[in-house]
Amino acid sequence: MTRLLQHEVSAPSRDRAQEIESLGPWFHNLHLPDGSQTAPAHPLGDFPAFKWREIEPFLPNDLTGWTALDIGCNAGYYSFELARRGARVTGIDIEPLFLRQAEWAAAEFGLSSGIDFRRLQIYDLAHERADYDLVLFMGVFYHLRYPLLGLDIVAEKVNRLMVFQTLTMPGDEVDESTEVDRDINDREAFREPGWPKLAFIEHRFSGDPTNWWAPNHAAAEAMLRSSGLRVTARPGHEIYLCEPNRDAVPWPRSDGRSEFLSATGSADRDF
Repeated sequence: MTRLLQHEVSAPSRDRAQEIESLGPWFHNLHLPDGSQTAPAHPLGDFPAFKWREIEPFLPNDLTGWTALDIGCNAGYYSFELARRGARVTGIDIEPLFLRQAEWAAAEFGLSSGIDFRRLQIYDLAHERADYDLVLFMGVFYHLRYPLLGLDIVAEKVNRLMVFQTLTMPGDEVDESTEVDRDINDREAFREPGWPKLAFIEHRFSGDPTNWWAPNHAAAEAMLRSSGLRVTARPGHEIYLCEPNRDAVPWPRSDGRSEFLSATGSADRDF
């Protein structure tokens, strides 16, 4: 028998392949302990492994004692990587199929005890008391009908770090004059490439009717700042590493607090 090269894996048995297929369709290509993969023909390639390789150098190797939140966890790829580093992970998603996949895969990896998968909308986090040392907010923002509300809710949950990723418009320009107060009729600056703006997608994009928004780079950074976060690095295209800005009081915690509490239906309204 020809010896397999180190990077090669044998094909899964028919029963194993059928087991994996019965849990599909898969969006995360998980590399299972026996060498099987859940989506080896993924149209994006080995997804999300290549995304993880971009962000992992920016995260502590040892997350022991950290709590982590994986928003839109899908089949759990990122949750598993964080759990392997020692974090106590909560993974949330609204799609029951993905949560079934994630729970099944957690058992396959022997990681079930370190991860809690829950069916939640991002807006439900406003009513959760827990906050987290590390939050992964990747591939979700542009699917939100109410994106800035979602970001404001998440920002309040971040103790140390957040990794944020969103679909964006082309271009990295940043207009440095956005802090200038202008007359009501002085709007030409809005046309500049570096002015923060969002493209609204009314119908569908890439076949998905929930792809609602595509901010430009300037808007992504501006929205993160306005929600109380400081961008500290850009690990990859459309990816932002953030930390809480302790020197600023963001609008949702100051003048906009009553609106934020009303929008989230919070019971502890302080107005």
